[in-house]
Amino acid sequence: MHELGIANSVLTAVRTEMRRHPGAIPLKVGVRVGELAGVNPDALEFSFLSIISGTPWERLKLDIQTKTREHRCSSCRATFPVIDYRVACPLCGSSQTECVSGDELEVAYLELEES
Repeated sequence: MHELGIANSVLTAVRTEMRRHPGAIPLKVGVRVGELAGVNPDALEFSFLSIISGTPWERLKLDIQTKTREHRCSSCRATFPVIDYRVACPLCGSSQTECVSGDELEVAYLELEES
């Protein structure tokens, strides 16, 4: 279950950012997870809650934003969501497309309460 390692990395990123804001209270951390990232959002949330349980970070909320897979057409430059593994451009029919979104795994934001 690599989600435990990811949850730990998210918490490490929060701790690092909190050093830049002494006295602030972290309220929510947003994580962007693409459908191609191979991360189970439920397992990530469970892992995160397990790590912070019984700690001073216990009130920190995790907001998981899932990102769908998107491709861009090399011919007409249209960007479109990939549904049912259909990667041909729905506008011009070209099969020359490239993945431009959906493999993200990143901390998107940290919401703080300044004291």
